[in-house]
Amino acid sequence: MPFVPWMWAVWGALFLVFLGFKVYVSRMSRNEDDQLVLQESSSHVLAEQQAIVARLEKTKPLGTLILGMLGVMSIYIAGYYIMDVVHQFK
Repeated sequence: MPFVPWMWAVWGALFLVFLGFKVYVSRMSRNEDDQLVLQESSSHVLAEQQAIVARLEKTKPLGTLILGMLGVMSIYIAGYYIMDVVHQFK
């Protein structure tokens, strides 16, 4: 089987993983509020927000890894087609 379909399949799979990860993170952060809690009676709200932020911080390295892999694969695909053009005009 030719190389190009596999290359695009890997890129497509990485893209789908990235989209799924972004949907997961957005669903997890939908209850996060950017608010300042000043009263002691609202300490449960502060604890909830801190728990959400802590969970979101745990996902950042994985998101960076997936985005990096997608970027490397995109650069590889672009390089492949640039080299193909260069070899055609030799």
